[in-house]
Amino acid sequence: MSSDRPGRPADVVPEGEDPQATGSTADTGSTADAGSTADAGSTADTGSIRRPGGRAAHRREEAGKGSLVRELPVLLLIAFVLALLVKTFLVQAFFIPSGSMEQTLHGCPGCTGDRVLVNKVPYWFGEPEPGDIVVFEGPESWSPEVDVQEPGNWLSSGLLWLGRAIGVAPPSEDDFVKRVIATGGQTVQCCDPEGRVTVDGEPLDEPYVFENTPLESRAFGPVTVPEGRLWVMGDHRSASADSKAHIGDEWSGTVAVDDVIGKAALIVWPLDRFGTLGSPDIQGTEATGVPVSGAAAVAAPYAMGLVAAVPLTAWRRRRRRTRSD
Repeated sequence: MSSDRPGRPADVVPEGEDPQATGSTADTGSTADAGSTADAGSTADTGSIRRPGGRAAHRREEAGKGSLVRELPVLLLIAFVLALLVKTFLVQAFFIPSGSMEQTLHGCPGCTGDRVLVNKVPYWFGEPEPGDIVVFEGPESWSPEVDVQEPGNWLSSGLLWLGRAIGVAPPSEDDFVKRVIATGGQTVQCCDPEGRVTVDGEPLDEPYVFENTPLESRAFGPVTVPEGRLWVMGDHRSASADSKAHIGDEWSGTVAVDDVIGKAALIVWPLDRFGTLGSPDIQGTEATGVPVSGAAAVAAPYAMGLVAAVPLTAWRRRRRRTRSD
């Protein structure tokens, strides 16, 4: 008889062995595996939370986009107000509507009309001087040099206003551009034996005159300019409806200093004509040195820019500090 014992089935537990112990032993590996898997998962989750550029960064990016959309109308309003302030007090672009200032300023039919910047600062501290090219609102007796169809609704009016502000639309019908010849208290007339305009009996030096009127039709005056008014003429003498053409009206063709919009200072368009517009000393009375009013006029725009920049800079710093917190 053999001493070998027949093998028992794997699911049969011999007597004396604890089935609970056997099961726990068998399950040990799976338990370890599950634990390691759980640990790995939690570690992965923890890493994703700490990874830079995660959900928090995405939320900040979305918040930034929403903030920009909300701030856009405010920024546009601020830009509009600043443009209005600049146009009212500092500079304004102006479209030359006619050929009355040829060839100093182009506005002839068929040519590209000049766009000029009109500086309003110099006349904060003083009045226009002989030789200045000025843009002004003409008296009611002056006929328009250009016909402008004024819009009939608020949208078209706003677009026209914007176009005039940046110098791409024709000016108002009562806006003119001429050169100052004489100021309050001076007597102007034409002509001396050489056919020149005189002020207080002295002939003017006018190298800018283009296509003068014939000598036989050039005479006018004498006219004494009232205080607070100006005698103005176009450089294109034969094609300018200026003070001479209105000598028979209430103010003998003169215009009020208060109606002057500003001094034409710079041609900005077309680019091939870009350049400054000087004020020649046509009466030969220019004093040496820079007057106080002139220095103040130069400094004023920079002072205003500094005043405007201080609160804007403080506001931007406050916003950056808030975002960083």
